[in-house]
Formats: sequence, C-alpha cells, structure tokens
Amino acid sequence: MLEYSYPLFRPPAEADNIIIQATYGCSYNNCTFCSMYKTKSYEVRAIGDVFKDIDTLSHLYPDARKVFLADGDALSLDTDYLLNLLIYLKKSFVKLGRVSVYASAQNLLNKSSQELQELKENALSLIYYGVETGSDAVLKKITKGVNQSEIIESLNKASDAGIKISATVILGIGGSKYTNEHVKGSAEIINATRVNYLSTLQLGLEDDAKEKFYKHFSDFEMLDDTELLQEKKIYSYKN
Repeated sequence: MLEYSYPLFRPPAEADNIIIQATYGCSYNNCTFCSMYKTKSYEVRAIGDVFKDIDTLSHLYPDARKVFLADGDALSLDTDYLLNLLIYLKKSFVKLGRVSVYASAQNLLNKSSQELQELKENALSLIYYGVETGSDAVLKKITKGVNQSEIIESLNKASDAGIKISATVILGIGGSKYTNEHVKGSAEIINATRVNYLSTLQLGLEDDAKEKFYKHFSDFEMLDDTELLQEKKIYSYKN
C-alpha cells in the first residue's frame, strides 16, 4: 500500500474516491485564514513516482470511477505533466469517468483556454474552488492574491472549457465591519458566473493562523452565530 504525505486534505464529496498526490502542499499558501498546508513546502512529485502510486491503487481498486488529485492545487502543474498524468489514469482505471482537483484563480488564469479544454477532454471535469468572498477589501486583507474581477474571469474560463465548478464562500470572513460588502460582492461573483455547486463554510481560525490573520485584518471582529445565520440568509436571498 502506498504512503501518503500528511496532512492530506480532500473535499467531503471525494471521501470514497481514489486520492493521488501529484503535488505536496500549496503553490500559493499565503491566505491568512488557511492553515491547511502551513507545515508543508510546495513540491511537484516526480511523475514516475505518481505512476507507481496509480499502479498500486488501480490494482487494489480496478473499478474506481473517480479520482481526486491532491494536494492543495494540482492545477498549478504544467499542462504537459497533467495531460500525461490524466492519460495514465485513464489507461489504468478503465472505468474512470471523472478527475477532480482543488483550483485557484491563479491556476486558471495561468492556463490558456485551449489548455483547459485539453484537460477537460482527458477527464479533468470538476474543480473545487474557494471563492471565500467577493469583496475586494476583504480579499486584500486575507491576502488572497486576486480581486473580484479576476475570480469572475477565472471561473468563467473554467466553465467555457466545460469544467464543472464546486465553489465555497466563507461566512463571517469579513467580520462585522465588512459583512454587507462581503455578502454583496460574493453574490455578484456567483451571479456573474456559472458555478455548478455552491456551499458556504464558516470561518474558523487555527491558533497558528491567528497572528498573521489579525496582522493583516486589524479591524476584524468575529460574528456571533446569529449574525452568521443572518449573513447566510441575506446571501441566499441575493442569489
């Protein structure tokens, strides 16, 4: 059995699916609220080692239909690498119907439309995308690295290539001061794109993230549970 590099994260919907680590960590890894990969350095794995993992898992689970490529944003890989990997997955899992990855705006903007279409044609058909917020002010405070217009552009670029999108927005990420701006901007993003699946998360800060988060967001005040529910109610109405 292969050994994973931990910590290892995957979306809840991928719980019963094959997980292949093509990269370790996150290529950006600078969002102040996120602690997922703070203990790992970004690394592209040798494709031969990834093929060996695929060989092992395809032998154990020959009827698998879905594969998730980890870690944080495997879409950061060069397109040639990804295409070779996808082709090998299709050869190894003969019933393969879907490959999915975490993806960022930066990942998508760095790929051409043709590259994304080629990836879709080779079974990369779903991305998990953290919108977080549509407020430019909050995006800057959480050092997301992109603005609202770039998020919209990247999501539409994926949709134009035929790739499905499962997106998340974080309730409470704007705190009390920016709650209205957060909800309004997030709704604008969703209404300007073609997200297939949409869910909300609730902000929670691990101890190792708090110092950096508050350094960049000094006027942040956490919402209470009632305020979070109200934020979700308004957000749902605007969509």
